[in-house]
This record gives sequence, C-alpha cells and structure tokens, in this order.
Amino acid sequence: MSSSSPTDWLATWVGAGRAPGASGVVQIVASNAPDEGSWSVRLDDGVVTEAVAGPVAEPDATLTITYADVRAMADRSLDPSVAFMRGQLKTAGDPGLVLALLAAAGSVRS
Repeated sequence: MSSSSPTDWLATWVGAGRAPGASGVVQIVASNAPDEGSWSVRLDDGVVTEAVAGPVAEPDATLTITYADVRAMADRSLDPSVAFMRGQLKTAGDPGLVLALLAAAGSVRS
C-alpha cells in the first residue's frame, strides 16, 4: 500500500473537475477507521475547491465507505467510480453533487 494518506490523496483533488457543475459540500465517512475517519470536499460549480480532514455540520451529500476501501482509493488500486458502481460506496443526499464529485475524482491523475 502506498504511503499516501487519504487526506493527502483528497488534497490532490483541489482544482479537479469542470464547470458548469454542482456546488456543495460532500462528507466522506470511513467505517472502521483507526484515527481520521471523515473528510469534507467542497465543490463550486463542478470544481473541487477544498478537501480537508474532519466532519462537516450540514453536508449536502454523504459518502460512506470502509476505511480499507478509502486506503485502496488513496493508493489508486480502486477507482472511486468503480467503488460506487460496485456498491462499496454508499451515498445519501444530493445525487447530482455525488456524480460531480465522482467526475472530478476521475479527472485527478497521479
């Protein structure tokens, strides 16, 4: 597994995405996390403008996934869109925002 932490990996998303698009905050919650287990990602018009560790009070959407799968996404052995299609990534809230985030995640290159 890569030494990249989920927080470092999510930070690479800043600037990813394409306007026009959805705006809002997505909270990512990892079950069974040893320490940091939640992150928030802000999209403004389809572009990720912030990705930080920690929960958010009122997210527009929430993604729930196991910590092992978050780590697999961080080391790029699991694509976020594939995790979504396989049902490994559970969603609640604004579906348009979730799709915008997955599109932005897909545009991030290592």
